[in-house]
Amino acid sequence: MTRIGLISDTHGLLRPEALAALAGVSHLVHAGDIGSEDVLARLREIAPVTAVRGNNDKGAWARRIPETEVLKIAGTIIYVLHDLGELDLDPAAAGFSVVVSGHSHKPVITTKDDVLYVNPGSAGPRRFKLPVTIGTLEIRRGTPHAEIRDILAPPP
Repeated sequence: MTRIGLISDTHGLLRPEALAALAGVSHLVHAGDIGSEDVLARLREIAPVTAVRGNNDKGAWARRIPETEVLKIAGTIIYVLHDLGELDLDPAAAGFSVVVSGHSHKPVITTKDDVLYVNPGSAGPRRFKLPVTIGTLEIRRGTPHAEIRDILAPPP
């Protein structure tokens, strides 16, 4: 089994709860609105990072980050972009098994046309009454499974 950490919309705030929740993953995906280079450097201390630029990522450091990424992990092809509303291709036709996005700050896991869509929500500053969340993507025998965790909720 391969475990990938999913994080988005940190807006420069990388909470210790997020770091703890992501410990032990083999790879990290940041779906944009990173906020600073420091956030990526701290995430790289946990695992290799694939990141995309969000609409609030500005400056020279952000220009080096692509708007979309494609990665293949454990035989699963993952497409990453910040705003799902800007998706300009058919993920199923392109051979993607998973689409990871951010932007809305709303955590969502859904499946359409055999493609798993995951928005891990926002791990940065709280917005409205939305939870502060991260996601994980586990690939078991070639099949992706996603989970979202409220990192500020008391333990069960």
